[in-house]
Amino acid sequence: MLLRLPQCCAALTCLVISVLLLSACSTSQLVARGAAPLIDNGVTAMNRETDLELARASIPANLKMIEALLLADPGNVAYRVQAAMGFYGYALGFVEPEDRARAAALYRRALDHAEVALDQAGVTQAMLTGDVAVLEQGLTKLDARAVPALFWTAATWGKWIELQLDDPARLAELPRVEILMRRVLALDETYYHGGAHLFFGAYYGGRAPMFGGDFARAERHFDRAAALNQNRLLLVGVYRAQYLFRQMGDRAAFHATLSRVIDAPPGPDPDLNLANALAKRQAAALLTQEDDLF
Repeated sequence: MLLRLPQCCAALTCLVISVLLLSACSTSQLVARGAAPLIDNGVTAMNRETDLELARASIPANLKMIEALLLADPGNVAYRVQAAMGFYGYALGFVEPEDRARAAALYRRALDHAEVALDQAGVTQAMLTGDVAVLEQGLTKLDARAVPALFWTAATWGKWIELQLDDPARLAELPRVEILMRRVLALDETYYHGGAHLFFGAYYGGRAPMFGGDFARAERHFDRAAALNQNRLLLVGVYRAQYLFRQMGDRAAFHATLSRVIDAPPGPDPDLNLANALAKRQAAALLTQEDDLF
């Protein structure tokens, strides 16, 4: 049966629009976006790894694969977040203990990726570095969809600053990191195993009260992080000892907490295998430094 003329025009219009949309999206972009399930599975497989040397050898290639996909699809927010998370995790787990300068460069690289993702959500580089009131106002417009970009921008920025505490310009940026992470708490405190609470536990626990530290506040944030991840993320114990108990001068609590981390049996969540293996190694390293730290 023949279509009436208006129906024919509508069908032709839809066909033309579809062709134009496909033309606007290059073949390389289509390939890059089609790789999303593979990248997601790769992240999951890496998180479930228990062999630290295998993880250390594998992560760089995975990171370069994500960056290759971003060359084809630079506005891909999911890939930007995964790149930020990947460079952060690689620097934290494998580079910082041996080469702080290289780790700082990798945190900066992670931050660059996170900032692109946050820009897509509506918070520009100019807002991050400009007037604080404008930044705070802009953050109020974000909803839960922006949490991954917010969290990884704050987390990577915070670590970059932590490795440059002798630079006054970096220290001056720290309140902006706090603002971002507070917005994460407001939107979704559960994100990344309660990661924002873990951040604030270290943030308030790692400084003496005269410099803005608050031990009781740090304890509450560590407790909340542990509750949100059901005590499955061993890094909570490591950070509690490394930042809070060390700053408090509580050597007994420091030693006992790190010993519990080392002795913890395998957890029920395989997606925390790598994080927990790294936490155990970090706990052991801190115990070897106990005499120097106290």
